[in-house]
Amino acid sequence: MAAAPDVHAGIPDLDPLTGRLRGHHAEHDGATALDRIARARMAQPAWAALPLRERRRIVTRFHDLLVAQADRMSTTISTSVGKPRMDALAGEVMPAVIAARHYARRAKAMLKPFSPTSGSLAFLNYRTRVQRLPYGVVGIIAPWNYPLSIPIHEILPALLAGNAVVFKTAEETIPVGDLIAELLAETGVPEFVFQHLRMRGPIAGDAFLDTGGSGVDLLMFTGSNRVGKLLMAQAAATLTPVSLELGGNDAMIVCADADLTRAVGAVLWAGMSNAGQSCAGIERIYVAREVYEAFVALLSERVSNLRVHGDTDHASDMGPLAKRQQLETVRRHVTDATARGAHIVASAEPQGVDPDGYWHPAMVLTEVSHDMLLMREETFGPVVGVMPVDDMAQAIALANDSELGLTASIWSGDTRAAERLAREIKAGIVMINDHLLTHGITTSPWGGFKQSGLGRGHGDWAFDAVTQTQAVTTQMLPFLHRNLWWHPYSAAGYDGLKAVITLLHGRGLWRRLRAIPAALRALLRTLH
Repeated sequence: MAAAPDVHAGIPDLDPLTGRLRGHHAEHDGATALDRIARARMAQPAWAALPLRERRRIVTRFHDLLVAQADRMSTTISTSVGKPRMDALAGEVMPAVIAARHYARRAKAMLKPFSPTSGSLAFLNYRTRVQRLPYGVVGIIAPWNYPLSIPIHEILPALLAGNAVVFKTAEETIPVGDLIAELLAETGVPEFVFQHLRMRGPIAGDAFLDTGGSGVDLLMFTGSNRVGKLLMAQAAATLTPVSLELGGNDAMIVCADADLTRAVGAVLWAGMSNAGQSCAGIERIYVAREVYEAFVALLSERVSNLRVHGDTDHASDMGPLAKRQQLETVRRHVTDATARGAHIVASAEPQGVDPDGYWHPAMVLTEVSHDMLLMREETFGPVVGVMPVDDMAQAIALANDSELGLTASIWSGDTRAAERLAREIKAGIVMINDHLLTHGITTSPWGGFKQSGLGRGHGDWAFDAVTQTQAVTTQMLPFLHRNLWWHPYSAAGYDGLKAVITLLHGRGLWRRLRAIPAALRALLRTLH
C-alpha cells in the first residue's frame, strides 16, 4: 500500500496509476488568494477598456497555441488524472480548440449593445439601450475530471467580456491549470487579469466568497452537489451570484427499434471513457424488453474486451480513476448493488497494473433496481446498470426518478418519436442516438434541471453567464415637461390616463375613437 502523503509539505501530487506520491505542489493560502483577487480588481478596468478586437485577437492566439501544443496538453492531462491521451485529445483538447474559435468569433455580436422596441406607443418617446457589462472579477473553480474542456467555456467568455479571472483548478490537476495560465500569458493576457491559484477547495471557497466583501463578483463552480450547495449557502451571505454545474446520474433509453450496435458502442464511450468520470456519462440504462437480452449480450461482449491499463502506446481503452476517494465510491456502489441482488454480467479487469493504483474494472450490472446506490446516486465510475422496461412510459418514469437531471439519451430508429419522448425527460440536455457529445458542441446550451445545477453555459449563453445586463433608457422629447402619471394627482389626470389606455388597448373601434378627445387633453398637459 502506498504511503500516506505528508499534507504539511504542500499539495500532494499522487500518481493515479500507482497511488504513489510524486512530490508536492507549492500551495497558496487564503491571504494570498485575497491579495490576488484585489490585484485582479485593480487590473480589470484597463482590460475592460481594451478594444474588444484586441481581446478577440488574444483568444485567437490562445486557440492557435492550443492547436500547436495539443500533444503537450494531452500528455499533461493524462499524467495528472490517468486518462488515456486519446480521451484527453478527444474530450478536452478538441472541444477547447473549437470553443476558443467560436467565442472569439461570436464575442462581437454577443457583446454589442442593442435597442429593443418600445413595446407600446405609450413609451414612443423613450429609447432603451441594452448593454452587457462585465461583473469585474470572476472566480472559477474547476473539477479534475475535465480540467481543460470544462473551465475553458468559462475562462474565455469571461475574458472576452472584460472580466478579470481568478481560476482554481482541482488539486489533482494543478499542472493543467499551470499550463492554461502559461498559454494565456503567452497570448498577451496581462499578469493579474488571469491568475491560477494552487489551493485546496475549502480555502479557495472561503476566499472567493469572503464575507468581508473582498471576494469575487461572480463565482462559477463545477463539481459535486454537496460542495455546490455549501458554496451557494456561503454566497448567500453577500448575495454573490453563482453559476453551478453539478452532478448527473444520466439515463439512456433504448427503444425496440434502436440500432443496438451503435447504442452499445455509445455505452462504451459515454459510460467508460475517462473511466466513467463524466457528469454527463451514461450510468443508468433502460432497454425495451423485446431487445433487452440481445442488448445485454452485445454490451457484455464489448465491455469484456476493453483494454484497461496504463497509456504507454495508445493501446489502452481505459485508465484508472483519478483519485482514491472516487475509487472507494465506485466500490461502495458495486458492493451495495450486488448485496441487493444485482449480477455482474461483464467485467474488463485491469491488466499488468500496479495494485496500489486507482484501478477499477469496467462493469455491466443487471438485475438492478432503484433501491440501489448505483441507480440512485452519481457513481462517477466505469459501471453501468441495465434494466428491462415494458414500455416507454415506464422508461420515462424511471429516467425521471432521480434528484439529478443533467443529460439523457434516447435511442430509436424513429427520430420524431424519440424527440417526443425527449420532451418528457426532466433533463437539461437530451440527445437522440448519441450521448455525452453535447458538451463538445460549443453552440449548444449546457446545464441541468433539478439538483444538477443553476444557470446555463456554452455558446451564446456563456456570454449571458459572465455579464450583467444594463438598460440605459433615455427620454427623447425634451419639450415634454411632465409625464401623464406625475404629481399632482387629480380626477382629470386619472380620466386622461384611462383614456390613453383605452385608446391604445381598448376593444372596439367606436370605444377607442370616443377616448381620443380626453387622451389628447391629457397629452397636452404634458407640455406644461
